[in-house]
Amino acid sequence: MQKQMKWPLILFAIGVFMAALDNGIITSSLTTLNASFEVSPTWGAWTITLYTLGLAVSVPIAGKLSDRYGRKKLFLIEVALFGVGSLLVALSTSFTFFLIARVIQALGGGGIFIIASSYVLSKFPAERQGTALGLLGGMNGVAAILGPNIGAFILDITGNWHWLFLINVPIAILLFIAGIRYIHEEQELSRAAVDWSGIAVLTLGVLSLMYSFSNLDGVNMLQSLGSPMFYGFFLAGVVILVLFYFLEKRLEGSQREPVVSTQLLGIASFRWTLLIAFFSGAILASGFVEQYLGVSNTASGYWFTPLALASGIGAGGGGYLVDRKGPIWTLSVAGLLSAIGFLLFPLWVEHIWQFVIASILVGVGFGMMLGAPVNVLVTEQAGEDNKGIAVATSSLFRQMAMAIAPTIFAGFLARSFSNLGTNIQSGLADQGIQVPPEVLQQYASGVSAASGSDLSGLTEGLSQIPDPGIRDVLLQAVHHTTGQGYSGLFWSAVIFSILTLVAALITGRLRHNEKRNLVETASTR
Repeated sequence: MQKQMKWPLILFAIGVFMAALDNGIITSSLTTLNASFEVSPTWGAWTITLYTLGLAVSVPIAGKLSDRYGRKKLFLIEVALFGVGSLLVALSTSFTFFLIARVIQALGGGGIFIIASSYVLSKFPAERQGTALGLLGGMNGVAAILGPNIGAFILDITGNWHWLFLINVPIAILLFIAGIRYIHEEQELSRAAVDWSGIAVLTLGVLSLMYSFSNLDGVNMLQSLGSPMFYGFFLAGVVILVLFYFLEKRLEGSQREPVVSTQLLGIASFRWTLLIAFFSGAILASGFVEQYLGVSNTASGYWFTPLALASGIGAGGGGYLVDRKGPIWTLSVAGLLSAIGFLLFPLWVEHIWQFVIASILVGVGFGMMLGAPVNVLVTEQAGEDNKGIAVATSSLFRQMAMAIAPTIFAGFLARSFSNLGTNIQSGLADQGIQVPPEVLQQYASGVSAASGSDLSGLTEGLSQIPDPGIRDVLLQAVHHTTGQGYSGLFWSAVIFSILTLVAALITGRLRHNEKRNLVETASTR
């Protein structure tokens, strides 16, 4: 039994790492890809947008089909799709073909973590599930953080973006062969007919909702919320998902099995667990090291290695704590640690060593949330036939938060530069430097225009100003303005962490009441 569980876990961990790594890897090569296909940055952004949409769509489908046809079979299909998609991406000769191949790749990568988690929750003994899920969560978190660094390294070594995707092909082949050989499962499959119409409606709803989030503009948030491209697709997604709920409710007790059990959605602790999954989708912006602490562009990514390692340690430790203390206790500690870590950024961090300490706390806290506690909670009352879709639903909520959070966070930094003129004026006044109003306006507008796209280039340009007094004031104003933007970002992350802690405590109380009611109901029979 020990060997039968060890090999599948290793294969699942490699698969999760491979799939999670890909979206991070491509961020380091967007400029190269845009130049290669001769497309604008706006079109180039679709390489990430389509991959995100593909992940969101594949998550619930893979979760449900794994319950219906078997986790081993779906894992092999997902790995094969990811490998074929990676090969097609690498061989793309046009941008259109490249985007189509990215969708195929995403459809394969999206379900690997879901299937792996579902397998652990079904086949591992309860006292070891947390540790195993922690390993999978750790692979997911570490890959997401290290992805840009690994992508930059491969690009530097090979000088060719094709290798970013070709490297997945032999890994996928080995995973497929080893999966056939080492993954053994005696899963009792559902005999009910698959609700393909429900899957289609759910897919349309998720696509519409996720696409609406991609139209948000962090700089002009209110304006983008009023844009038809946002509210049109958002409202359409909500309406479709409400329709999906009622369609699924009609299938309860029929010969066709609903995609998502509406009885499961009726459980209060399940709904609150989905909320926890959403809150835990908040992420940390990597530009802080370069843009605020002044670390060079080439070295800034490597300073996130402590965060990645802490995330892996936190995920493993969180899994261990779930086995020993339970998911609620683990989530409470995780929310507290991440809140303290994020709080240190605006209140304390001014040097790289302070950044390392704060990022370790954040990494451990958010790592503890990955994989184990949420997945254990969300599948507690799901039953054997619904473990896959239960995990998939929580993962989908996390994906939604990950789609929204970067836009909101980036908006804090961009909007902070509206205060740049005031900061420059205050700095000049403090130093007793008199500058004509028209020159002051020229400084402020020039700096603001450059800041949105290339802050390091801006700082380098300002460093060439011959007058040391004006130069120092401008550099300090840019530094102070950047700090104001990141302070808003980190304070919002503190709020996300506290909300996670509060939601965990509420879920714990609801969970306790539900178990007590079950005992009372059983005793009265």
